[in-house]
Amino acid sequence: MTMRAVIFDFDGVLVNSEPLHYEAMRDALLPEGIEISVEEYERQYLAYDDREAMRVALEVHGRAAGRDDVEKIAKRKAARFDALLHDVPMFDGAQALILELSNKIPIAIASGALHGEIERILSAQSLLSCFDAIVGADDVSQGKPSPEPYLSALERLRRQTADLRAAECLVIEDSMAGIAAGLAAGMRVLGVAHSYPAARLSAAHRVVSSLQGLRASALEALFNEV
Repeated sequence: MTMRAVIFDFDGVLVNSEPLHYEAMRDALLPEGIEISVEEYERQYLAYDDREAMRVALEVHGRAAGRDDVEKIAKRKAARFDALLHDVPMFDGAQALILELSNKIPIAIASGALHGEIERILSAQSLLSCFDAIVGADDVSQGKPSPEPYLSALERLRRQTADLRAAECLVIEDSMAGIAAGLAAGMRVLGVAHSYPAARLSAAHRVVSSLQGLRASALEALFNEV
């Protein structure tokens, strides 16, 4: 089997935006009388998209999680995160890997972040043109661990590569929910231990400690080992 496409998660894989997502979520919940710690954020909310994270947070803190309330707080969080975008750093090795892969095969993003946030961050890094497809939280009806984000990315890639199959795609993920989504989509999954210890990512076909020094040839070798 040949690796014909790579689909990246975004937060926690390419960009180290989780500290900023925590800050934005904390600030969005404060007007509701809810204050969350870093530990609570990492334990309870890290793998969710904005709406699901807010719904869970309201329930955890004994509050009704009506659709309107969830939407209001999610919009507040998105606005706060937007103000912090200029501070988002990329993980070591991410830019080099994106540039190399984009010259060889189609690459995409399937993320719980909002589509516009992803595009603005990539534009700031002069990397937006490298990606053949982007799927954000607002592009799907169900987020991870549902396979929908990865299947949606596959469908978009097929607009250029019509015969691309799920089994020919490598997913790169940092969370358990993301790994479950990639596996459910029928794709091969590489876990990267940026956000969780490698042992917690063991459902992936392979796990690496970081993207630093990782090249297309190494990904191809990992893909073919499975």
